[in-house]
Amino acid sequence: MSAPEFVPPAIPAFDAEAAAAARERQAALAKPPGSLGRLEDLAAALAGLTATPRPTLDDPVVIVAAADHGVTARGVSAYPGSVTRAMLRTVAAGGAAVNAIADVVGAETVAVDAGVDGPPVADVVDERLGRGTDDIAAAPAMSRTDAVAALDAGVRVARTRVADADVVALGELGIGNTTVAAALTAALTGAEPDRVTGYGTGIDDGTRAHKVEVVERALARNGLDGDTEPSENMESGENAEADGPVGVLRRVGGYEIGLLAGVALGCAADRTPVVVDGVVSGAAALLAAAIESDVRPYLLPSHVGDEPGHAVQLDALDLAPLFDYGLRLGEGSGAALALATYRVGCRVHDRTATLAETGIEP
Repeated sequence: MSAPEFVPPAIPAFDAEAAAAARERQAALAKPPGSLGRLEDLAAALAGLTATPRPTLDDPVVIVAAADHGVTARGVSAYPGSVTRAMLRTVAAGGAAVNAIADVVGAETVAVDAGVDGPPVADVVDERLGRGTDDIAAAPAMSRTDAVAALDAGVRVARTRVADADVVALGELGIGNTTVAAALTAALTGAEPDRVTGYGTGIDDGTRAHKVEVVERALARNGLDGDTEPSENMESGENAEADGPVGVLRRVGGYEIGLLAGVALGCAADRTPVVVDGVVSGAAALLAAAIESDVRPYLLPSHVGDEPGHAVQLDALDLAPLFDYGLRLGEGSGAALALATYRVGCRVHDRTATLAETGIEP
């Protein structure tokens, strides 16, 4: 039986005419040309992405996808895996930091269970693919069937739960997921594990060194280090090169990362820009771009994350961050905060009077 395939949705090209119209309007506004700097660039870019010369971004949404990870059992985090479920309940109840930020910037928060251990959590979108992935340092994270299902689930969420959104911020929850994100980033960019592995939940230097070793072992065990053959746990006929980015997700990914990659692809297909958060949603963005390069213009930056792998991701995706506040929370907190900048850029572009309207001679 052949392995299941993920077919990404068709993504429309950047609308150069809408962007040019936005630039033309910028030149006519009652202010010195270029005086709002990058805000003007953001408004023009969003015009091209949305095919609307005067985008508004009145309906922002923050997606928070949660899942557990078998690699947590190797002591790579300062917290036990049970915290994932507790934090998902907190997000669903509106009590997490991301909820507070989203409320201030006028965004809805949508919590999604992609594969959290334990019974389903009330008031969240149920896209559960299991009760957490397997330990990537011992075996592939999931089956290829589940990897494809995670991506399909993300596209489905984009087309149903956030279909009315005009900008979506990517957020996540999952103890152990910075380890998984490091492995994915190393596999997709070729960066050394030590360069992309950070302190996650606040571990000490010794634990961080152990975490690097776990990432190295995961890559080797799954045939993603460039030297080692895949283990006997691989499905028949698989090999790392031929299996592509979906195979990387299958080997060292997470359910929530696959789902967020699918969300990015599904949103882009609907001309909905996606704001990338920290290192975990950055791994999802890398994965989405590896699957379908047409998604790249729709991936928008937020902040500079504290995890070292985030800088590698931003460089690979050619994203210039908006701010550096030393954030390392995840949850979509940085992406939610960046929504304010994108919304302000569009509001100024749309609401500022033109020189003609004010009676000022150009």
